Amino acid sequence: MNPQKLDGVAVWKELEDDLAPRLKLNPIDRVVYASLLRHSRLEGKLRLQFSIPWLAPKVRISVGPVRASVRRLADHGALRLIKRNYDGHLVEVRLPAEVPVMRRKTRACGRATLSAGIDLEQLDFLRTRKLRQAIHAREGGQCFYCRRRTSARSRCLDHVVPRARSGQNSYRNLVSCCVDCNWQKKDHAAPDFLRELYRDGSLSRKELSRGLRGLQALASGKFRPVVADL
Repeated sequence: MNPQKLDGVAVWKELEDDLAPRLKLNPIDRVVYASLLRHSRLEGKLRLQFSIPWLAPKVRISVGPVRASVRRLADHGALRLIKRNYDGHLVEVRLPAEVPVMRRKTRACGRATLSAGIDLEQLDFLRTRKLRQAIHAREGGQCFYCRRRTSARSRCLDHVVPRARSGQNSYRNLVSCCVDCNWQKKDHAAPDFLRELYRDGSLSRKELSRGLRGLQALASGKFRPVVADL
């Protein structure tokens, strides 16, 4: 079945008036996203196969910033990476209204109410499937460490402070991450592991800083999951 024909003007308004401000997209992100949207959804295609060297000349931006922008857009959920190989990327380009942040923002408004009356500090978040899923949901489908999108089959829970170092099953010490990061991190300290990802090029400097700040917020109890109907 062919995708429904889109109203390009309406899509553009959603991008400029809603999505871009919410995600704080910089000018490069806007140009890259708009180009990918133009070559996919606005041409009636749900998926797009492309390479960074192909995209960079089209948007008249050098390869490095374009590659970083594609990664950021994937982190935000504007792009869903289906496959990546030496030929490039196969992605689903989401319309502004389809980006997960548009729905998560609405759900976040009820977070305090959902968790009201439940002492999160006393909960063992490995005890039940519902509690484990609360941690995965808190991360919004991204690996806490490398920031890539994760599927239900490719994610697991990781102890920020390893169990071998008396790490607890608290929401302050558990994060959702991809299987690769879980295996690579092992018993390493989380800040050191983030710096390793930065050194091998898996994280940008901005993403490293955001990850380190995230660890601080997690430890201080500011990164609370939504828990209801235990």
